[in-house]
Amino acid sequence: MAEAQLPDQFQDLNAYFEWSLGSERERSAKRQASDIAALEEFYATMFPRMEEILQFLAQYPLDNIPADVQFLLNLTFMLAEIAPAVENFGQPSVIDGYDVARFKVVHN
Repeated sequence: MAEAQLPDQFQDLNAYFEWSLGSERERSAKRQASDIAALEEFYATMFPRMEEILQFLAQYPLDNIPADVQFLLNLTFMLAEIAPAVENFGQPSVIDGYDVARFKVVHN
């Protein structure tokens, strides 16, 4: 993967670049492979910045988004992926009371 590069005002989030994943499947796998402490750390870093991040992202149409902004958008998607695990369940692999490892993929 390329070296972390986020928009200038979000350079402090480069430490989480490996969490900037482009697909739901990758984000789900990252959540499940992480321990709850790592999820809580990511959540604690990202959540307080979400208003600022969402205002920044609103400047860009999704069909013409620069790469650095896409990395930031992917981080917001990752926050959405892990928030239920942190806020509700206290564990990375059970969401809505259902162990996601039991899901069978039927499409790509």
